Amino acid sequence: MTTKYKNHLFSAAFMALFILLSCQKASAQKWLPGNFVDVKDVKINGYIHPNPGGRGPFADEGFIEFKDEEHSTPYYLSARDLQSFVAGRDSFVVAHAPGNETWAKREFDFVRVAVDEPIKIYATRGAGSGGGGKKVQVAPAVGFGTGTYGTSYGGGIGISIGGNGGGNSGKLSYYYGSSTASMQHLTKENFKDIMSEVMADEPEVVEQIKGNHFGIGNIEKLIVYFNKIKALHQ
Repeated sequence: MTTKYKNHLFSAAFMALFILLSCQKASAQKWLPGNFVDVKDVKINGYIHPNPGGRGPFADEGFIEFKDEEHSTPYYLSARDLQSFVAGRDSFVVAHAPGNETWAKREFDFVRVAVDEPIKIYATRGAGSGGGGKKVQVAPAVGFGTGTYGTSYGGGIGISIGGNGGGNSGKLSYYYGSSTASMQHLTKENFKDIMSEVMADEPEVVEQIKGNHFGIGNIEKLIVYFNKIKALHQ
């Protein structure tokens, strides 16, 4: 057996092992430790699959899959059943699409708040610049918990929520508002004013915003920077 052939076999074996480990990791990440708060304010701990495929319990609503214990039988929970849920480090609340928009043909879905301040920042996928019956696919938004995107809310941008069959399309779009009921689009034009107000408690961050070091295109970097500075002052 030649050295070249041995190297080829080693590379093939390494690649196969890498694919196997990646698949195992993806499978393990399907279910995340977390909890939900139902419409009666009851909190239940367990394991959550935040982005299951298939059809949910009700048409026009987002849904999650939940199981009480790691090896118990899972069941679906629709948006109408919940106020919020936490999956891993990411947290979500139930929201209605603002104005005359729709989210992936849904009346209600789950959204993550990227910044938890009196004026909050929400993120979605596939949204237009406003109204017009846009079909929006919800991506990371926020509910209750702890994480990197706020002191009382969860964080991270790894989990994708919403859409038909758990799909994910379109670029991230952002909203601002004191709650999901008052969300308005964050745009290139209003970015500097809105974000300066959202992050007003950290003058160092506001100075960077007004100095045009951050914009709508790198807002996630701004959020990380804001939370880092905020943590230093706590």
